[in-house]
Amino acid sequence: MKYIFPLAFAVVLLSCSESREKTNSPAREEAYSPKLESNRYNVAFLIMDGTYNTEFTAPFDIFQHTQYREGIKAMNTFTVANSRDAVISFEGVRILPDFDYTRDSLPPIDILVVPSAEHHLDSDLEDEVMLNFVKQVGQTAKFVTSHCDGSFVLAKAGLLDSVVSTTFPSDIEAYKTMFPNLKVADSVLFVHDGKYITSAGGARSFDAALYLCEFLYGKEIARSLAKGLVIDWDLDAVPHLIPQ
Repeated sequence: MKYIFPLAFAVVLLSCSESREKTNSPAREEAYSPKLESNRYNVAFLIMDGTYNTEFTAPFDIFQHTQYREGIKAMNTFTVANSRDAVISFEGVRILPDFDYTRDSLPPIDILVVPSAEHHLDSDLEDEVMLNFVKQVGQTAKFVTSHCDGSFVLAKAGLLDSVVSTTFPSDIEAYKTMFPNLKVADSVLFVHDGKYITSAGGARSFDAALYLCEFLYGKEIARSLAKGLVIDWDLDAVPHLIPQ
């Protein structure tokens, strides 16, 4: 009888171990797909290693909270990357992408958000697969937005050739040098030209996201979203440019 308990304990440990392996297996991650409600805007966030937390989470928070407002066409929010493996943000946060744009069947993307990432001024601009994805989505999306140096990706993909855009304030000169034919605005926090919204990024990524919500839903909804995140929102107080 004295051997029964150790044997039973070993069986339980083995069972738990197998359960963890099943739960964390790549197959389960591959099978995961976010629930997307119908009659909503599909908003895709392009993430990669080195993505900066704020430029990703600020607009994500604003757009995700539209689901809790009545009487509007709310937003489905999800992430896309070049694999289903974990993306490590610049600050070290581990994020599991919802879709792999290189092989998954993606839902139609109404709004593409390109947060800034560590290598948006150099090696990311050599990623032809990523740039082609951005270019293709940009041709059909209703809006394409960037935050901070995400504008470098949009520019490299050829999406900003005929519009005015902006970027992270201290990278304005590098932006002008790399893309000398672009019309570039400085001393503003965001620019909305056509279907493109480019922002200075950082904590002011909230401004560009709230602006798009005000554009789509009106002032009261935008102010309600801002209030829910303890943000004082007044578009007139935010330096921005909407070319005529």
